[in-house]
Amino acid sequence: MGAQLQASTASRRTFIGLGGAVLAAGLSTSARGAASPGWPAVSAPEDGHAETRYLAIDVAGLEIFYREAGPAAAPVVLLLHGFPTSSRMFRNLIPMLADKYRVIAPDYPAFGHSAVPSRSDFPYTHARLSEVVEALIDKLGVRRFAMYVMDFGGPIGYRLMLKYPDRVTGVVVQNTPAFGEPIEGPLWADELAYWKDGSPAHRDAVRSKLTPDAVRHQYVAGAREPSLIDPDNWTIDSALLARPGVDEIMLDLLYDIRNNRQTVADARNLFKAHQRKVMIATGVNDPLFPGASMKPPADMPDIEFHPIDSGHFALEDHCAEIGSLTRGFLARVMPA
Repeated sequence: MGAQLQASTASRRTFIGLGGAVLAAGLSTSARGAASPGWPAVSAPEDGHAETRYLAIDVAGLEIFYREAGPAAAPVVLLLHGFPTSSRMFRNLIPMLADKYRVIAPDYPAFGHSAVPSRSDFPYTHARLSEVVEALIDKLGVRRFAMYVMDFGGPIGYRLMLKYPDRVTGVVVQNTPAFGEPIEGPLWADELAYWKDGSPAHRDAVRSKLTPDAVRHQYVAGAREPSLIDPDNWTIDSALLARPGVDEIMLDLLYDIRNNRQTVADARNLFKAHQRKVMIATGVNDPLFPGASMKPPADMPDIEFHPIDSGHFALEDHCAEIGSLTRGFLARVMPA
């Protein structure tokens, strides 16, 4: 197809709760419409609040949804989301950056409003998702960019950084492996067993991480004020996870985490060589990636480190703080 598509209305779909189960009634797997590839990003209005466009584009036969805001000619900031969410996690950060930067936040295949190719046609690995993101930014004409990576976005973005180190001007790291995988203790027991043999029994044990209660826990665990966390977050994420076949896709990706160790190790070496191009702003109360695992080691004293008093999804209750830190960092590594 190749034509950039018009703004999606999928984000306005209604999610209906029935008998405690979350249903994605009539939710499309992708955004639809048509527009020209040259459609410009939106410049910030005079009041300083940039508008966000909700777009989709064909990438190697897959319809990939993305959010975009900011001046078309401005330096690019690529926002790469985590699991089990989508580019929606950046909805509050995007307008904080878009007055000076062209901000692009895609949904990976099977996440958010992007297409959901079958497992038989598409290998669901972090390496393949990184290739899709690379093809997307190439199609959008992006050559140099800074990145903000979170959770799955870490190994996905690190692969881009390692492949094109001269194209990445800086990296903001939030609640994702930076110096090694923190896979110790009972929290990771199911995953460790699953990674060891991939057996159906161990795969089913990890399935518990996809339940609505588990998704909600990822948002509220470590948050000092859970009342600041919008329940729409886990309601929408759970509805998208409940689409037919998506659970098996997510289990494939959770299994593939075992293949990210070398990527994380290589990223660590690159971080050490370019410490001033890295900022870590992370929720230190996160049970998955606690602050101790995110703190730069002694041989990387020039990496900027900001412990945020929050959990895994720190942008939900500390977006103003993280957004301000990110703007300051970007002004140093990629002046607008």
